[in-house]
Amino acid sequence: MCGFVGFTGEVENREAVLTAMMERIVHRGPDMGGMFLADGVALGFRRLSILDLSDAGGQPMSNADGTVVVAFNGEIYNFRELRAELEAKGYEFHCNADTESLLHGYEEWGEGIVDRLRGMYAFVVWDAKRQRLFGARDIFGIKPFYYSRLADGGLLFGSEIKSFLEHPRFEKAVNERALRPYLTLQYSATEETFFKGVYKLPAAHCFTYDSATGQMEVRRYWDCDFSAVEKPFDVYADELDEVVHESVQAHRIADVKVGSFLSGGVDSSYITACLMPDNTFSVGFEYNKFNETNYAAELSEKLGVKNFRKMIQPEEFFEALPTIQYHMDEPQSNLSSVPLYFLAQMAAEQVTVVLSGEGADEIFGGYAWYEDTPAVAKAKRLPRWLRRAAGKVAGALPYFKGQNFLLRMAEMPERTFVGQALVWPEREVDSVLAPAFRGCDGAFELAAPVYERMRGASELTKKQYLDMNMWLPGDILLKADKMCMAHSLELRVPFLDRRVMEFAEHIPDRYRVNAQGNKQVLRHAANKVLPDEWATRPKVGFPVPLVYWLREERWYDYVRAYFQAPWAAEFFDTELLMRLLDEHYAGQAENQRKIYTPLTFLIWYKRFFIDE
Repeated sequence: MCGFVGFTGEVENREAVLTAMMERIVHRGPDMGGMFLADGVALGFRRLSILDLSDAGGQPMSNADGTVVVAFNGEIYNFRELRAELEAKGYEFHCNADTESLLHGYEEWGEGIVDRLRGMYAFVVWDAKRQRLFGARDIFGIKPFYYSRLADGGLLFGSEIKSFLEHPRFEKAVNERALRPYLTLQYSATEETFFKGVYKLPAAHCFTYDSATGQMEVRRYWDCDFSAVEKPFDVYADELDEVVHESVQAHRIADVKVGSFLSGGVDSSYITACLMPDNTFSVGFEYNKFNETNYAAELSEKLGVKNFRKMIQPEEFFEALPTIQYHMDEPQSNLSSVPLYFLAQMAAEQVTVVLSGEGADEIFGGYAWYEDTPAVAKAKRLPRWLRRAAGKVAGALPYFKGQNFLLRMAEMPERTFVGQALVWPEREVDSVLAPAFRGCDGAFELAAPVYERMRGASELTKKQYLDMNMWLPGDILLKADKMCMAHSLELRVPFLDRRVMEFAEHIPDRYRVNAQGNKQVLRHAANKVLPDEWATRPKVGFPVPLVYWLREERWYDYVRAYFQAPWAAEFFDTELLMRLLDEHYAGQAENQRKIYTPLTFLIWYKRFFIDE
């Protein structure tokens, strides 16, 4: 777990520029730094030592004659198998780091290396013979990868956008097209980030960049295959338990201490029971229904491991917001980012690596949105042709009360479902935006091409696939990476493993979600190592008592200062924002999500465009 930066082309004092870029991401790799400079390319690296703690595992790492150089962030869990295969072909290895398997793997298989990797990764390879860069991001988007094309045709790239600010040719500006969908989805959903001209390399994509011509090609190299394979339910549960245990064993490989995050839910509890670490880590709030740490402590005691707990205070929450938005690189209003920040801070005092349960909901069907309400379930007893006809008629009309019910009854998620977050419905979002930001693509426009790839699939599969391609990399995994890396902590996610996915994608819909609830196969597999109470407990997440805090004068004033700042009116109808805040403060409404989402944008904007 590390971070890299780099650029092509020539700039004055490029070693100093590269050093400054590396300093921006020192939190990702406090143990060691390194750089590679050649005609037309510069690579910088910061290392958090996990495997082979010696200098031999440092990066950028070169082959014997210096014709191939790699900078890599992440972990390759099948590196030993790759190493054995490459040694059989005559390659010599000089360290025990997984980076060297990636390096020689590129020498042997070229771009085909991505088809052989099992792990979380973002990397770039400089191929001196071909004078080109090749880079890739893992199939789920666990590790971040950003790039920007400079005015002279050069390429700027790295693990975090903030490093680009140190490059003299980078022009900092807000991408006006990113704000509208953000207000609906709470995360940056466009391929172009909130920094104009800076793009995310999508999950499961790779690229080649020709330094001579400046041409860049990006392509998808992997996609999941949701196709049911019929087996008895109990067989699926047994096999899944084996697959998860094997993945946890692969993910625990490290030369440093490994612990686990633990809430009261089934996902992190299952991972913890498979791992059996020395330490688990949990956070909560001293409010009823906002604290699961008692469940975590109880399970830790049953397993015989030590649990570290922290109660987060409102002062800590609000004071941390500017730092959190700085580390996020882009605005992100998932409230769970804040407790995750403090959870990582606490864990980093004891361990260097933690395992967590992210991804189980997306690939095994664990969200409430995947289930039908009783009314929708009853309506689905009607003939499908009749439901579809009613849905098509409803979808052709302007919004009316009951429209979403008819569309859900007709199994048309393309018109009703944009993922797990929904702050401002699209029909309302323009009302809060300043005129210059209205009319851009919204959440449904961004979801349309993702849905198109699943044409003909079931309603459940379409929803899961959308979440895997938008919500998971855009929200869940991004905050997991950035909040942990802020404290130099490596987070590993065993559910998001290539072999686990190859198993999960063939589970029939009725085994994922049915009348007994969601995530059924996973819950039955987990029940083999967890008590019933943990295997069956409904999902809670990281609940935050913001609804109460915003009715306290101190925190009302905190938000008002941002909403009434002169530059806030560049982006929002600030009178509407203040009305929402006042209604909430008076107890007349619960507007906390519609308050917090523009607030985090304004905190982000102030940090990057006013303070800096």
